[in-house]
Amino acid sequence: MQKIVSGKLVKEIDEAYINHAQITSTQLMERAAVAFSDWFLQLFSTDMRICIFVGTGNNGGDGVAIARLLWKSGYRVQVVYLGDLSKASQDFNINRNLLPEKVHFIPYEVYSAESSEKEVLIDALFGVGINRPLEGVYKELVKQINQRKSTVVSVDMPSGLPSDSLIEGDAVEATYTVSFQFPKFSLLLPEHARYTGKLVVKDIGIAMDVLKDVDQKKYWVGPDMVKPLHKNFHTFSHKGDFGKVLLIGGSYGKIGAILLTTKAALRAGAGLVSTFCPSCGVEIIQSNIPEAMVVPGTGEREVSLPLDASAFDALGVGPGMGQGGKASELLDYVLKTYQQPMVLDADALNLLSANKDWYGYLEGRVLTPHLKEFERLAGPCEDHIQRLKLAKSFAMDHKCILVLKGAFTCINLPNGEQYFNSSGTPYLGTGGTGDALTGIITSFLGQGYSSANAAIAGVFHHGLAGEIAARDKRKGILASDVIEALPATFLELDVN
Repeated sequence: MQKIVSGKLVKEIDEAYINHAQITSTQLMERAAVAFSDWFLQLFSTDMRICIFVGTGNNGGDGVAIARLLWKSGYRVQVVYLGDLSKASQDFNINRNLLPEKVHFIPYEVYSAESSEKEVLIDALFGVGINRPLEGVYKELVKQINQRKSTVVSVDMPSGLPSDSLIEGDAVEATYTVSFQFPKFSLLLPEHARYTGKLVVKDIGIAMDVLKDVDQKKYWVGPDMVKPLHKNFHTFSHKGDFGKVLLIGGSYGKIGAILLTTKAALRAGAGLVSTFCPSCGVEIIQSNIPEAMVVPGTGEREVSLPLDASAFDALGVGPGMGQGGKASELLDYVLKTYQQPMVLDADALNLLSANKDWYGYLEGRVLTPHLKEFERLAGPCEDHIQRLKLAKSFAMDHKCILVLKGAFTCINLPNGEQYFNSSGTPYLGTGGTGDALTGIITSFLGQGYSSANAAIAGVFHHGLAGEIAARDKRKGILASDVIEALPATFLELDVN
């Protein structure tokens, strides 16, 4: 399980692993350079001109090692250094001495910028150690990099970006950031999106045993973590084993929301899916999803009591439900009557935020708010660091699982653990994708997953489905495209 650790601990972790594995710091640096170069080769053709900006510390040493490897792979490479070479780190000097003579190694003072679409700029000026705003020639270079039209790749961290706090001043605006072993916390903050670009995390072989004493309770969710969370079914498994779920929602003009939730629950593997909706939605759902059953409520335009959900393994409540009196009465009844695993989303969250006395019924439930819905639930936040702290406290105080949606969706557990999701695409920012997530998580709950595992696996599959759908549609994807891509996510992870 990959942990996300404080930047100030990275050096200690590196040293601990070096001692544990009985290797040198230069050998660990070489691993990072190889991981970076292997990734780079897959993305950029060798006719690209490469300019690598390095400081004289260990991040600069990474950059010099990368220069050697890229040159050997056939790229035209130039290294531009800033800083006093007489004070360079030992690993920097070792890699500088290994640099082929044909690789231009020049001081920034004589560097002449030549912007070109055939150029990639690699930023290896500063790593996790920076703790104050950039000044002088470093600030000047960073501004120059940001004004160029070239692709920019930052090594481990965009230079100028602190690893654990919000930025003050300037930083490199990277197209890609390639971070080693685990992402640094500040790369996950929406305030830093313009600097981080596309985040790539490359494994450099640091054994997880070294991290066992690091107890910051933040984890990075990737495919290796998600695959073991899935339940295995056997030859004699039948639809009853895959769970009976009930999805509650829809209102006149918003039947599409609960329809998408229903489709997603089926595509995520639920054995039997029923939808409780107003009568105006019955024909719409049955004609669009013949595999689902519909339980019509007594209301014509909005969901309303009576409801018997006792026969179901899991409930998903809220998409398109509305916030009228009947919906409020229904949610009050469901929260207080049923103990099955449950997902609360959309209008259910808005009703909840208006009736805070219901918070006592949240134990074990999964809440899936976007940022605005979360602030209605928990209060306003000045920045995402504060929001994450508040989300952690909310989950612990109310013993619930809180899925704070957005880039790197954060799943907050009652024990204080926070799981940051690695899958997804900006193109998921379209109507209905949140309704799909509700269906996926509810489906996993119905199949017998724990609330924590259902949330973590559900969020990852949802993000991965978005990536798959966006491969040929990009910003043209619809929520229904994401749902249709769900089966491919099980194939990609090779899970039953």
